[in-house]
Amino acid sequence: MARPKSKAPRLWTKDDIRTLKTLAKQKTPIAKIARALKRTESATRQKAYAIGVSLRSRA
Repeated sequence: MARPKSKAPRLWTKDDIRTLKTLAKQKTPIAKIARALKRTESATRQKAYAIGVSLRSRA
């Protein structure tokens, strides 16, 4: 039996990226950033790395 296809990933909007950068500057924990963006922590970390946003020094 074939598995159902997974849904396509949501694209990052300019607003999502702006929110990510703003929360990262405020040193918000990654879990809260991901929750605010309605994305996984992994997806949030990957995007931050791809656009050069540091998520260091978080609890």
